[in-house]
Amino acid sequence: MPIALRTDFDAASVRYAARHSKDGAQTRRLLALAAIYDGASRTEAARIGGVTLQIVRDWVMKFNAAGPEGLIDRKAPGQPSILNATHRAALVEAIERGPIPAVHGVVRWRIVDLAQMLWDDFSLSVSRPTLSRELRALGYRKLSARPKHHAQDPEAIEAFKRGFAAELDKVRASLPRGTSIEIWFQDEARIGQKNKITRRWAKRGTRPSAPHDQRTKSAYIFGAICPQQGKAAGLVLPFCNTDTMNLHLEEIALHVAPGAHAVLLMDQAGWHLTPKLIVPNNISIVAIPSKSPELNPQENVWQFIRDNWLSNRVFGSYDEIVDHCCDAWNKLVEQPWRIMSLGLRAWACGF
Repeated sequence: MPIALRTDFDAASVRYAARHSKDGAQTRRLLALAAIYDGASRTEAARIGGVTLQIVRDWVMKFNAAGPEGLIDRKAPGQPSILNATHRAALVEAIERGPIPAVHGVVRWRIVDLAQMLWDDFSLSVSRPTLSRELRALGYRKLSARPKHHAQDPEAIEAFKRGFAAELDKVRASLPRGTSIEIWFQDEARIGQKNKITRRWAKRGTRPSAPHDQRTKSAYIFGAICPQQGKAAGLVLPFCNTDTMNLHLEEIALHVAPGAHAVLLMDQAGWHLTPKLIVPNNISIVAIPSKSPELNPQENVWQFIRDNWLSNRVFGSYDEIVDHCCDAWNKLVEQPWRIMSLGLRAWACGF
């Protein structure tokens, strides 16, 4: 005997559900069942649905069990993962802790190293693609690390952030009432013929190549950014000393808005803090704690410029280095939104 359809639905309600369905297969199945509610035979319903009688029987059973929702195709569960909660917890702990070079033989985890760890600890064999998917599901990606000095003092960094507002108040107290303050960050980057090679897209399993020079000519980009205003002031110079630093301070002073005063944050390099430095009247220098490059967003600017405009190149001469450095810096100046994105820091720009 054919299985009876549930009695809390009728042809009208089933067709109503079909009209409002966004799933084509579910709509077709609902219309076939609506015909049965109207008195059609199961053979006629099978013809409407374009299936066999056995499949119509399956539809009826699913409809009786779960209503219209039971006629939506569910994604097949597939093979269960070979990793369980214990394995995933071990992976998370290993990644957060990092490898021990003397034990693991590497200074950063690769997929193959983590697969070997799972084999050593759990006798579990996992392919690299499977392990890569598991790591991505856990929220891990390969990211570029921010520079961090090995001997830095974390407490000094936090104290500097907390006390920066007080430093601004000291500067304001020495200025005429109503003078606006611009926060600037300054640093230098050496660009030379021994250039950097960055990652690039390539076919899986291949080893891409890039030109790499061994000559030693170089130049320095003196760069400063004002993230709140999206401004930048830079010079390309042959040396890094007090005289070239004075030239850069003059350049920064020209970019400070009329009537405003710049608070210039930079590291404690000798040519930054020497008494021989000639500081323009519209600039006050604030030194960031030593060994803490992550406090200076100009470091992120250098990384962006190198990765996108200056790496993977061979410079034929010093003049060519200067030309490319000027071109890269001018590109940055033309993108104020990029300067804001790279440079804004809540602890420095929230006042």
